[in-house]
Amino acid sequence: MTSPTAPSSPHAPIPKPGPGPVHQPVTTLELFFDLVFVYTLTQLTVLIAHDLSWATAGRVVLIFVVLYWMYGAYAYLTNQVPPDRPSRRLLMLLGMAAFLICALSIPHVFDPDSNAGVVFGLGYLMVVVVHSVLYTRSHGNDVIWYAVPNSLAALAITGAGLCTGLASDGLWLLAIAVQTVTPRLAEYGPTRRSDRRAAELRTQLGALHPGHFVERHGLLLIVSFGESVVAIGVGIGDLPFTASVFTGVFLALALAGALWWTYFVRDEGGAERAFAATPADRRFQLAMTAYYYAFLPMLLGVAFLAAGIKKSLGHIGEHLHTGPALALAGGVALFLAGDVAFRAAMKLRPLGFRAATVPVVLATAFLGLYVSALAQLLVLVVSLVGMLAAEARWSPTCRQDTRRGELT
Repeated sequence: MTSPTAPSSPHAPIPKPGPGPVHQPVTTLELFFDLVFVYTLTQLTVLIAHDLSWATAGRVVLIFVVLYWMYGAYAYLTNQVPPDRPSRRLLMLLGMAAFLICALSIPHVFDPDSNAGVVFGLGYLMVVVVHSVLYTRSHGNDVIWYAVPNSLAALAITGAGLCTGLASDGLWLLAIAVQTVTPRLAEYGPTRRSDRRAAELRTQLGALHPGHFVERHGLLLIVSFGESVVAIGVGIGDLPFTASVFTGVFLALALAGALWWTYFVRDEGGAERAFAATPADRRFQLAMTAYYYAFLPMLLGVAFLAAGIKKSLGHIGEHLHTGPALALAGGVALFLAGDVAFRAAMKLRPLGFRAATVPVVLATAFLGLYVSALAQLLVLVVSLVGMLAAEARWSPTCRQDTRRGELT
């Protein structure tokens, strides 16, 4: 996620921050953009399912960390520069095309016999350029302080496409390191001349529309859950409709439904209230912590879970190999760990039930390995349902939320 900066003149007035009383809804073009972006998750699922190994898992993480950084940049962009005129819409469509180029090249991006790595890097450079051009509409020449580092990261990724092995992986890590320091570079550029200006900048960075920002990321998450549904269909393939297959399908859908419940029933509404209550000078950092660093494992968890479902449903009554069993357990555990981090950032309670469930779902991998895929799916569903039921029964915060919902 990149940081917008103050106007180019050090004496130029800072726009008044704050979401204002008018709700800014997510536009259909933004949702269209998200549908294209989620195709990257589909391609990552394909990559994982093709080779369930630690090396592939690590490279999937590298790819998604880089891609989600710029998705976050676009989500922040449209929060402040809505696509409400033809020129902005056309640039958004161009950005979507660039993300699609990246997604199409994902399955072979680390293949030394393919040019997919270079194609990915050039597509990603286009993503950065389009984003930077759009941001000049509201932040002028100061766009350079995040456009240049992000472009250097894109060039590092392009260079990685020309290398193999550790050199390629190292350039990907370099790109991530450059992106990580980009907000600091933007904040402490040469136009930052006083503590007052720094405080004004932090306030400007927090000029988010909380409802729009929360809704945008929630829509991304719900669309990504669609990948789990697609994985169910791919997983059963041409299998006959037996009782065990139907049971596996039901449990896989129930597992995705339990993850939906985990976030959308309480977290989304609580996050919007927490955002609105946060002072503007601290809101940008909260957005980074909750919707970038915490959302990353949640979305990656969905991708790993989808790969596990795809590879497990065809062997529902059999012992699983290590890869599918770990993908199922690890996908759910990643999602829960990210959700715990998200709740901690937003100061939503409780945390204990969800944190305690992470090692429980990881342990279900042994069921897949030594009993069956069906047993693992069943215990995963039971674990999540038990977690949610325990929260509803014993958490004072959840009981207050329930009463508030009944009153409204």
